Amino acid sequence: MTAPAGNAWRTLLATACLAAVAACAAHDPPSRGTKGAPALRYLALGDSYTIGEGVDETARWPNALARALSERGVAIGAPGIVARTGWTTDELDAAIDRAGPQGPCDLVTLLIGVNDQYRGGDAGSYRPRLVRLLGRAIAFARGDPARVIVVSIPDWGVTPFAADRDRTTIAAAIDRFNAVARDEALRAGARWVDITPLTRAIGAGDVVADGLHPSPAMYARWVERILPEALAALKSP
Repeated sequence: MTAPAGNAWRTLLATACLAAVAACAAHDPPSRGTKGAPALRYLALGDSYTIGEGVDETARWPNALARALSERGVAIGAPGIVARTGWTTDELDAAIDRAGPQGPCDLVTLLIGVNDQYRGGDAGSYRPRLVRLLGRAIAFARGDPARVIVVSIPDWGVTPFAADRDRTTIAAAIDRFNAVARDEALRAGARWVDITPLTRAIGAGDVVADGLHPSPAMYARWVERILPEALAALKSP
């Protein structure tokens, strides 16, 4: 299945924007540098990687990203996170409906799809589900795709958890999913950050006790790679 293009994509995005306006408390974007201006708002959407399975809240990469931005003089609040271990694209989509995150947001990140792959889904079925979530993410970001960062899916096949599995097959599947994610992110005008190579170069201290999920040290490396795009996103008009 191919992604909607041209008028189809614009129709989908317009529908998502209208839904976000209806669900969110609209307000003018913060005026940076103005005394008493509200903190910039950041929404992180995802699964176990975004919620930081096995690490403290402060070590979650969205929280670490917000701290890194603050250290560089960006007045940004703690991230709002809609994520849970095990979620697929469909489950995240439904969870957004239930959570009703408030917008508009100045920055939105989206990392989703590993559980679609883990449960046997294919990249073709992943594409339309990701497109819908990407449209929702853009809507939360005031309709500005330049304020949305799509993060690649880590390769869990290299972890101790996958020691008895076919790691070559897993890697190939992850690459197919990431090709879709990159294609759709760039098609929509969003930002793309590829952290997958970092996850394929893991060391002994790069996973938590479950042998699967990243450690604080690994998340810190993700943040180093995501930070430049986040800074650029926050400069978007």
